[in-house]
Amino acid sequence: MKIVTWNVNGIRARAAQLCEFLERDRPDVVCLQELKAEAAQIPEPCKLADYHVYWHCLKAYSGVSLHIRKELTPVDPVFSHPPFDVESRMVQLEHGNLVIASVYVPNGGKDYPAKLQFLTRLAEWARQLCADRRDVVLCGDLNVARTEMDVHPKERKPNAVGQRPEERALFETLLGQHLVDLGRAFDPDNPHLFTWWAPWRNLRARNIGWRLDYILVSEAVAARAESCIVLKDVGTSDHAPVAMTMA
Repeated sequence: MKIVTWNVNGIRARAAQLCEFLERDRPDVVCLQELKAEAAQIPEPCKLADYHVYWHCLKAYSGVSLHIRKELTPVDPVFSHPPFDVESRMVQLEHGNLVIASVYVPNGGKDYPAKLQFLTRLAEWARQLCADRRDVVLCGDLNVARTEMDVHPKERKPNAVGQRPEERALFETLLGQHLVDLGRAFDPDNPHLFTWWAPWRNLRARNIGWRLDYILVSEAVAARAESCIVLKDVGTSDHAPVAMTMA
């Protein structure tokens, strides 16, 4: 199974790139964030017939989607949202014992307490699933650089939102619910592993970025994982997709 997460930073701007990518790589599950479009504004080419999909949208802001290939589930899957979901920031589905979620954590620049609250509730969500012995794949833009290594030295700034101690502590609380940061598990010592680059000064080409996009999985899923990589050359969003494969 191949699972991909991508903050597209506007589905209308990235429609052709998304279709090209899906046709070429044929992922089984796709999690998108920051759609910035109402459901009626989703480009028709993005509504691929071989995927079940739920578009969870707001006008010109936020928005997530979750896509699963129809050959994996012959009946329509049940998509849902946890109670703490606001501003169309999270959608999940159940596939047997596996729960897959696409999440877009608030940036926190305008309402930092709301970001901390969201992260707190996200950790509670993961704790309950673990208590229920569910397998979990949590994909998305978590808007936290987990450690100093996850920010290029030129981008490290004291008290910058996304790098603050309390955000990182909440990230570790989330991982403490028996979740594994799959990207770092496969590439533990790489100081150049980034997924987001500010869209100026050619920072992406120079790889001066932050790691904000993650695939977090329960330990049983991690044991089946075969790879987790950043697809740095895909698309023109300020975020790159992250893709995992598992047996």
